Amino acid sequence: MYHFTDFDNLESIIKHGGLYSWADCQAKGIDIPKPGGSDVSRSLDSRDNLQNYVRVSFTQKHPMMYVAMNDGRISNPVILEIDPEVICWRDTKFADRNAVKNGANIGGSLSDFKKIHFDTALTDKYFDISPDEQPYYQAEILVKNHIPLSMIKNIGNFGISIPSQPQKLQIKNPYTAQITRNTPTAFIFLVDQSVSMKNMTSLFGEEMSMSEAVALIINRQINELVLRCIKTDEVRHYYDIAVIGYGEEAYSIWGGELQGRDFVSPQELKDNPFRKIIVQEPKRTRSGVVMREVEKVQWIEPRCDGHWTHLHKAFDYARRLLEQWMDHHHEHDCYPPTIINITDGQFNHATKESILQQANELKSMFTNDGNVILFNIHISADQGISLSFPTEKSELNGNAYAETLFEMSSLLPLRYNSEIAKMRSGSPDKRHSAMAVNTDGATLIKIMDIGTPTNISQNQ
Repeated sequence: MYHFTDFDNLESIIKHGGLYSWADCQAKGIDIPKPGGSDVSRSLDSRDNLQNYVRVSFTQKHPMMYVAMNDGRISNPVILEIDPEVICWRDTKFADRNAVKNGANIGGSLSDFKKIHFDTALTDKYFDISPDEQPYYQAEILVKNHIPLSMIKNIGNFGISIPSQPQKLQIKNPYTAQITRNTPTAFIFLVDQSVSMKNMTSLFGEEMSMSEAVALIINRQINELVLRCIKTDEVRHYYDIAVIGYGEEAYSIWGGELQGRDFVSPQELKDNPFRKIIVQEPKRTRSGVVMREVEKVQWIEPRCDGHWTHLHKAFDYARRLLEQWMDHHHEHDCYPPTIINITDGQFNHATKESILQQANELKSMFTNDGNVILFNIHISADQGISLSFPTEKSELNGNAYAETLFEMSSLLPLRYNSEIAKMRSGSPDKRHSAMAVNTDGATLIKIMDIGTPTNISQNQ
């Protein structure tokens, strides 16, 4: 069984010995830093006399979790695994759908339990269910008052110590894990390769297509990541890197010996460059900035032949890669993986609601150190108003496409603020959205540098 909450609530959950209903929290004076439920949902609970129950579901992808993310009530969701023994407790009740919805069957008998549509409740994806069955995806187990820590099977997996005297808790802040060979991270670059990427832009004073500019910038970033892993005479495996192109389909775009691979290591990248090219780059000298020819290593090539922009397929591809990566590293305190999506326009053949659902599913994946970080960067050859890392949706001035990117993107931890401050002004206490709109090549380079932190431990 599963219960979603925010990472910021874990300290309180551990300190007070488990999960309490929101009404029991109020009665005991327990503060909930980031409550998942809204005032409306609490009002409905009180209406139906359910305010003293902890909600537990059959799915890790609860639609209400994504609603709470979209509403900004939670930003770093974690999924608590609940021992199914709670089903058998005397005061437990069962609801065949969201318990406050009209028509919900709620009761504590075996016959009530059997009214749950288990085939629906255990389906992997909400959107795979017929509209008539979708309400039953939110079937609930209602546990009276309290679920103790001993019933939360994965409570020890979030890097927070659980002492015998919880009041002496030592909290671990998220996004602080050192990147080492034993605790690596991962980077996934998603690259729009539709035909519109043929449009021309400028990079370092040279005219080229947007697909060429993006390929150069990604190759530059990969090279930088590889260089960060070279210590004396070895290349250390600090992270895994994947580059996924998408147009009509989504596919790995490594060239040469790495063709067809998904995640590859820094050592493999160093040993298998696809080719080398000469490019013009600005270099600082005593007399000022001059353009010089520089040799660059390439692992991917520009491509812009997709007739559609099927972002939903790229998000699916990224999710599959991360599920495997997370499964392999689930016992380690790894800095969360980062996804950087680069596109020049609207996605096709998927609704905004389904894309937001996919984005939220990616953002709700987590390691012991925090949630996956999703960047969405819109590049443009036009001279539109450029904006990077907004803190409020109102900064987007009603731009519907920019607002969609805002909703799709992660809310960045405060640790990113010092680097963001070099690009734009803002409050040091406000968190920025991992998005940009109407970005040129030079700005994209700065965002890529910010989006690929490697706080590598020099001792490991």
